[in-house]
Amino acid sequence: MKSNGGFGGWRLLLVLAWAVSVGLSGCAAVKKEAAPAGVAAATKEEAGGDLSRLTLTDKAVERLSLATAKVTKGAGGALEVPYGALIYDATGKTWVYTNPEPRTYIRAAVTVDRITANVVRLRTGPAAGTDVVTVGAAELFGAEFDTAH
Repeated sequence: MKSNGGFGGWRLLLVLAWAVSVGLSGCAAVKKEAAPAGVAAATKEEAGGDLSRLTLTDKAVERLSLATAKVTKGAGGALEVPYGALIYDATGKTWVYTNPEPRTYIRAAVTVDRITANVVRLRTGPAAGTDVVTVGAAELFGAEFDTAH
């Protein structure tokens, strides 16, 4: 067996030390900031009947990219909402989420007359000028009924 002057063991140690340091340096790059413990993204309180008032944190509103539009009056004075505002529950009943205050959302029953393209004409629903959620309504429904778990 040929001797290498005692450097073989040192080389192996240096290579191993380098490999470990490279491997550990990559771990620091993937560390993610944890959410604060005990902070709920949404709180729910009774709003009368089977309805709930959802209040979201600023961060939850940002993450959901919630968007709203106003209920309008169309031809003949009929109430209209964008199609994205419409939610169907498990029984087929139709709803929208109103946005009466910043970060606050309440489900409201609507009766659909007809849907044309991306416009829903309502027989009954929130008054003209009411803000309704057009992006993120399904996520609010999930938060209200805890269907995400």
